Amino acid sequence: MLIFAGLGNPGAEYAGNRHNIGFMAVDAIQRRHSFSPWSKKFKALISEGEIGGERVLLMKPQTFMNLSGEAVGEAMRFYKLEPKHILAIYDELDLIQGKARIKTGGGHGGHNGIKSLDAHCGREYRRLRLGIGHPGSKEKVHNHVLGDFAKADKVWLEPLLDALADNADMLVKAEDSQFLNKLTLATGGKPEPEPAPVKPAGKSHIRQARNSVQPKILPTTGPMADMLKKLFGNKGE
Repeated sequence: MLIFAGLGNPGAEYAGNRHNIGFMAVDAIQRRHSFSPWSKKFKALISEGEIGGERVLLMKPQTFMNLSGEAVGEAMRFYKLEPKHILAIYDELDLIQGKARIKTGGGHGGHNGIKSLDAHCGREYRRLRLGIGHPGSKEKVHNHVLGDFAKADKVWLEPLLDALADNADMLVKAEDSQFLNKLTLATGGKPEPEPAPVKPAGKSHIRQARNSVQPKILPTTGPMADMLKKLFGNKGE
């Protein structure tokens, strides 16, 4: 089983906040893949289903963002899972709007929901960060994060969430680079090139030079041949 934990704050007043893009993401997955209706368990709203042949538990912690780890940690222990079986989906100030990144482990970057997950689940879980952009100054961060997405944001937000849900099987299979390219294309960006295959190590120039030297053919007739015969004799004698 895998846990896809979308992070956000519960309640209608927070539903459209940028901080709640994690909730929006798991909502999109739940609708697209015919998961069970949302129910309450583990201090969270949960929904179960299957993606790509793998059982997946969707979670929306109801503890408020700063205590998200309490809910996710409880579910992790109940199902006897390890941190590697968890994918946290959340907002990222330091990514431009619509950009996404995936990594395993790392720091919390000042995100209180991730601080809580680190404390309750360990650090080696996967993290899908969805960019909401930075307002430009530290003083504006609070209102930006807890402010609703603007109508203009629908241009990238809806395609991003649709692509995320459509390609959730890639998340299950850990095909992260392919998944990110799908999101990039959906939001009008250019996909990142696949890493070039590593060429097998070639021979050194010295070794190549040595191998390219052909053995000299010794003369069999003439004065040089006679001299060599006197020095070394004939083979087989």
